[in-house]
Amino acid sequence: MAGVTAGEQVFASIRLVLLGAVAVLQLGLSLPPLLAYEHGPGASVAFVVLALVPLVCAGWITRRRPLPRVVVAGGVVAVLGASVLATAALPADGHFGAAHWSFGLVGWHLLMLLADRVPALLAAFGAHLAAGIAQFVLAGPPDRVSIGAAGVVVLGVTSFQLGVLLLARVLLRTARQAAELAAEQERAATRAALAEQWAQDLRAGFAGGLGTTLPLLADLADGVLDPRAEDTRRRCAFAATQLRRLFAEHDEVPDPLVHEVAACVDVAERRGLSVSLAVSGSVVPVPTEVRRELTGPVASALSAARRRARVSLLRTDGEVRLAVIADAAPEAGPGPATGTGTDPEVDPKVDPGVDGVSGRVDVRSDTYGGQTRMEARWRTS
Repeated sequence: MAGVTAGEQVFASIRLVLLGAVAVLQLGLSLPPLLAYEHGPGASVAFVVLALVPLVCAGWITRRRPLPRVVVAGGVVAVLGASVLATAALPADGHFGAAHWSFGLVGWHLLMLLADRVPALLAAFGAHLAAGIAQFVLAGPPDRVSIGAAGVVVLGVTSFQLGVLLLARVLLRTARQAAELAAEQERAATRAALAEQWAQDLRAGFAGGLGTTLPLLADLADGVLDPRAEDTRRRCAFAATQLRRLFAEHDEVPDPLVHEVAACVDVAERRGLSVSLAVSGSVVPVPTEVRRELTGPVASALSAARRRARVSLLRTDGEVRLAVIADAAPEAGPGPATGTGTDPEVDPKVDPGVDGVSGRVDVRSDTYGGQTRMEARWRTS
């Protein structure tokens, strides 16, 4: 049952067993003495009251639901009252004997009602014993034999019923420990699954980043590429920027996008470029895949820059825009291929640029004389 604790499940099962025990004991062991011995008129009333209590509680117990406090309180009062009434109706010398059918039965009723309320159960047991002993003493001065017999009955009945209570507490503790162990195993399995998924994502990310780096290293090792060539140096710069951004992608930081852009800028500055970074707008949650597409043009433009570049990040509620202006021609960069499509009439000094869509990110590149402007834009909605 969803939302039910281990303790509630245990008590629901215990009450169900006790309900059956009460029904069997009242009809099988209590009814014959009531019929066999002469009792006062109150005995029949007490028997009916004790029979009604489990009948009223059966609706909740059979559906494995906790008993309402009002039902529990009313049931305890009714059971204790019926006990006093049944004891008062006993025949002479019937206390704690074969005719005293209600003494042991009342304890099972109290167990059924108060199994999950140990202090209240012990108090009810004490009140039941005190009332029974008081009525026993007030019925007439008891002799030693009667006192001994009463002690044996009281000890035997109460010890057995308290043993059932102790067993219920042991079952409850075992159930809670099992539930805690299962919950801990589930948490451990969840952590392991998340760690495995993170490792797979990390391997996939590094594999994607090394996809362009390994062929470059192989060509350099085989002598196919000349390290002094400008194109080779640009390719190496682009690969270094991509790897640095990939490392930054897995850092735990408050603003991942700015952190990854700063990583790209750091690689460019290590190459001797003068790079300025401007960020405006508050932090906007950007998925990892989108951040990769946004920073791709940054890596491409910075790897192609010769002396200086300017990076600007604008974030609003509707979009995230990342732009780079560098002193390099677009064809010099090893960035992703795009299709043509800008309109040169927008600015007569602007050469035909390139536009493209990479996944959910719009990429645009234009040339302004000796400078290249690359912009990536992602609409958040």
